[in-house]
Amino acid sequence: MLGNAMLFLIIAIIAGVLGFTGIAGVATSIAQILFVLFLILFVVSLLFGRR
Repeated sequence: MLGNAMLFLIIAIIAGVLGFTGIAGVATSIAQILFVLFLILFVVSLLFGRR
């Protein structure tokens, strides 16, 4: 899942450099959502992994 977030982040950076603002905005939004989801799942796995 972190790989997907990184992929969308790279796509957003490349699209931003090339000037495709619509694509960059969508890719950035997806990357942010996946990153937050990954962090939540990481914290949950840390909490339940210790029990």
